[in-house]
Amino acid sequence: MATIRDLVGALRQREGVDAAVVLGRDGLLIDSETTGSVNAESVAALVPSIVAAAEEFGAHDSRGALTTAILEYEQGIAVIALLSTDALLLVLAQPSANIGRLLFELRRNRENISSLV
Repeated sequence: MATIRDLVGALRQREGVDAAVVLGRDGLLIDSETTGSVNAESVAALVPSIVAAAEEFGAHDSRGALTTAILEYEQGIAVIALLSTDALLLVLAQPSANIGRLLFELRRNRENISSLV
């Protein structure tokens, strides 16, 4: 059976992915694999406030529960996926990365991925 370590390793090996981070809702790091330029603990600490704001927006705008958030910046893309009530997945990718395929696979395999945490 696959593990969280297998998940972050597989995601990190995708072309254009700089980091795959699994973290708790409290921002504490569970597991990660990153390039040398990404500090996993620092980025993990920032994610819960982003998720809280996105969830508040969804509730206010009657969009329902947040499942995935995509943030696009000049130098890259951040994908945040809710895995369970206690765990989140953050993927940091370069602008050239094929995130369409990543998003498709995350959506299709969400239950399997969630079972790892």
